[in-house]
Amino acid sequence: MELHELQEFKTLNYCYQQYNLSCSKEVRSPAVYVVMYISAVAVVMLTVCGNLVVIISISHFKQLHTPTNLLLLSLTVADFLVGVMVMPFSLIELIETCWYFGETFCTLYNIFVFVLTSVSISNLVFVAIDRYFAVCDPLLYSTKITIKIPCLFILLSWLVSLLYNVALIYCNENIGRSAKLNACLGDCLLSVNKNWGTADLLITFVVPCSIMLTLYLKIFIVARKHAQAIRCAADQIHSTTGVQRTIPKKSERKAAKTLGIVVLGFLLCWVPYYICIIVEANMNLSSSVLMNFLSFLVYFNSSVNPVIYGLFYPWFQKSLKLIVTFKICSPASSLINLFPEKH
Repeated sequence: MELHELQEFKTLNYCYQQYNLSCSKEVRSPAVYVVMYISAVAVVMLTVCGNLVVIISISHFKQLHTPTNLLLLSLTVADFLVGVMVMPFSLIELIETCWYFGETFCTLYNIFVFVLTSVSISNLVFVAIDRYFAVCDPLLYSTKITIKIPCLFILLSWLVSLLYNVALIYCNENIGRSAKLNACLGDCLLSVNKNWGTADLLITFVVPCSIMLTLYLKIFIVARKHAQAIRCAADQIHSTTGVQRTIPKKSERKAAKTLGIVVLGFLLCWVPYYICIIVEANMNLSSSVLMNFLSFLVYFNSSVNPVIYGLFYPWFQKSLKLIVTFKICSPASSLINLFPEKH
């Protein structure tokens, strides 16, 4: 029996071999490590480069200096910082199944995570509000929504997110002891008491998600009514001139597809994470590897956002081409027309 225990001990790997309380480390084959690290680098590059293209485009081209695009710029900056300051460390922890960056940086890392993800979500909500007024009340939008309004929203988003998450991290009963409260050394999971956890669930997920779904549902209903009105007008034209009425149907499908991608992209990245949190809290379960993976899925929303909010805009491909070919360096490039001309 003693020999068996000795052999079992020798086969175990720890994050820190010199410490008895160190977390166990999952060891993989070199080929698996290579594939995982290549995939991790690809995801980080997609996040950083995709968001950087949007940042450069909106900042440089004057044609893109609109209230909606300012909100998009704030969202993209938050997603870019997630790709630079959060994703690399999250992926290393996921691959190595250990946190090697110390307890102090673990606390800073969690601050970055909480603030940037909160800013990203709040900006998604503000984009939904902006689009709601643009579609449902175009007269108010064109006369009242000036550049100052989104600037105020952006300032509010970053400031409130910072203050809220500092309070969340430093005012709950487990503050400053996240690594020590974990089962072993080599983990970086911030422990939050039940009351704070419930409040955080409502504030950072349930309320924003409800607002987004409600606004996008109303937008879709209004867009559908507009499409029906256009179809009726097209029917009258068709009855007198024989003109085909294909544009309303195409417009309706495009609106449904875009709004569906926006909502589903957000939900698919966030719902699994919060489901796991609720299940673990109620059943007293704990799985660092699973939580690290689901946390990364949340961060992956920062990779999805430039695809959703970038590639579906008509100016994105033209702007990308100008950036890659360095034509953006021309002094007059900021005045280039990025939108396709209507014939």
